[in-house]
Amino acid sequence: MNKVVTTRNDKLAKEVIKGLESRNMKGYYAADKEEALKIALEIIPKKSSITMGGSVSVSEIGLRDALINGDYNFKAREEFEDQHEAAMFAYSADFFLGSTNAMTNDGILVNIDGNSNRVSAYAYGPSKVLLIVGVNKICGDLDSAMKRARNDAATINAQRFGLNTPCSKTGKCADCKSPDTICCQFLTTRYSRHADRYHVIIVNENLGF
Repeated sequence: MNKVVTTRNDKLAKEVIKGLESRNMKGYYAADKEEALKIALEIIPKKSSITMGGSVSVSEIGLRDALINGDYNFKAREEFEDQHEAAMFAYSADFFLGSTNAMTNDGILVNIDGNSNRVSAYAYGPSKVLLIVGVNKICGDLDSAMKRARNDAATINAQRFGLNTPCSKTGKCADCKSPDTICCQFLTTRYSRHADRYHVIIVNENLGF
């Protein structure tokens, strides 16, 4: 990445981490995917029970593969018989892994979900939530974070899953009530009541959508 851009991202990440800490969440900064993976594996103890949603960012840094091949009780959602079983395991897991659709530069997390298994685990259940967040997801304020979540993340995910929604066809949010909509539950996380539950690794790369 360009040195000037990296310098800017370094300084921005420090501000975001301050914001996270003010919200009782722990922030980390990784210069690249390799460092992000190293930090994540330092956070997760061996033998931990772990699951995740469909996060692309987690896979992009190599964390999913590392857990599958390591000494961990990692269960991917496709290993479960149904969605309910996967959710029940997540609620009792040591770690739930994911990313965020957007976040503000003062540490507020914004997420949108269709089936709500991901946002429900973020809100309650697993002992710890570990998020891998590329710098591309940092926004200036809550309004721009919500716009990013709806117009970028949700739209791309609807297209990725082949859903029959207006945004799949136009590339922009139509605030629809389509049966296929993934904009069912909106979760804004502005504070964690439980210390040491949220761990957010900010990565100096574009990750996910």
